[in-house]
Amino acid sequence: MQATKTRENLAALVEGLNFAQKVDRSLALIREAHQEYGDRLVVANSLGKDSVAVWHLARRVSPDIKGFIVTTRFKPAQTVEFMKQEVARYPELRVFKNDAPIPDELYLTDPDRCCDVLKVQPVRWAIEEMNVACWVTGLRCTEGRTRTDYQEIEERDKGLIKLNPILLWHEREVWQYLALNSVPVNPLYAQGYRSLGCAPCTRIASDQNERAGRWVGTSKCGGECGIHTRPLKGESTGAAH
Repeated sequence: MQATKTRENLAALVEGLNFAQKVDRSLALIREAHQEYGDRLVVANSLGKDSVAVWHLARRVSPDIKGFIVTTRFKPAQTVEFMKQEVARYPELRVFKNDAPIPDELYLTDPDRCCDVLKVQPVRWAIEEMNVACWVTGLRCTEGRTRTDYQEIEERDKGLIKLNPILLWHEREVWQYLALNSVPVNPLYAQGYRSLGCAPCTRIASDQNERAGRWVGTSKCGGECGIHTRPLKGESTGAAH
């Protein structure tokens, strides 16, 4: 599976394909990748709506596909409980966490550093320990201003394919898929959240931007934790996890 050489017109595909076509396309992408990479294909599960949709799609392709969850000391209690339920339901999911000491309220003084330590580093561990050649994400290009510059198949780290099988889906189509397939979701959505992260850095927002409630009041507002923008290979350091 090769990274996209020419940039497709994502906007045309987002609006031109119907829901059933998008589901078929997503399944085909995962199926092709699984045929090529086998057990070196691993799903990143953030426990958000998009991730659980992708996890469900992947398991339709093969129930043997493995995944990993990155959690932090700042995750809301509801997310932690949902994580425990998902791991009990799917032992194929491994949990990674960085318990290294950090300054108090680093999420306020240097949110980029906080995310790098608590989120990006554990992803690096997961990719290394699980011998990942292709990682599957729930990233969507309609999700916010920082997520328009992606393709369905990418190689942002040499030797590591990144697959974004629901890149073309609208938010409403994610919820449609979850409802049609009776997929359990994080209970925080019932409170009005649209994008979930750590408790200090996530709010309920009324802005049209789906990720507007993330890192409000900082330079990262509506932005990224770094998992999709930072190098994920070659910078791993040993620590308890």
